[in-house]
Amino acid sequence: MRLNELNDNPGSRKPRTRVGRGIGSGKGKTAGRGHKGQKSRSGVAIKGFEGGQMPIHMRLPKRGFNNFTKKKYTEITTGRLQSYIDNGLLKSEKEITENDFVSSCEIKKSTNGFKLLNKGELKSKINLSISKATKSSIELVEKLGGTVNILEAPKEKRNRKIVKKSKQDNTPFNENKVVKSESNENSEEIETEENDKPETSEGA
Repeated sequence: MRLNELNDNPGSRKPRTRVGRGIGSGKGKTAGRGHKGQKSRSGVAIKGFEGGQMPIHMRLPKRGFNNFTKKKYTEITTGRLQSYIDNGLLKSEKEITENDFVSSCEIKKSTNGFKLLNKGELKSKINLSISKATKSSIELVEKLGGTVNILEAPKEKRNRKIVKKSKQDNTPFNENKVVKSESNENSEEIETEENDKPETSEGA
């Protein structure tokens, strides 16, 4: 067989139906739409419209939501990691990074990186640098004498508790300040009274 002899199977490709090309074609005049009515007009989209009553997609209950901040990772198991080492794609003597997965193992990296899962048997001692890893997988690698460097910073938990302020003020009451202020006011009153007295002449 030659390249010029390649053909599709008979019936796999059908020509496009050309409507409105005369009554002899069988699709002329009304072009298969029938006579009159809303559906025969152009610019009509009534999918899901039920004559004014509440449509089915609005009657059904809604549940859940789509988390637009959710991060997606390319999952890699400890068993697959060991198979890559056994096949010579990864070297356990050097630090294994995410770039090694892409270049050597030809794994497609997601936008947020890789995540290590504890599934399968791991025998080799490795030093791994990865975006995220489960707690059990980190314990497994460290048990074999290796290390896991997590590239992604851990998420800080927000404190949602509302601390109410106490109504009573517990500051100590200082009596000395009040006594001093009262004594100052009395001295000022005495001075004003002395100034208001008329001056008597010496000869009188």
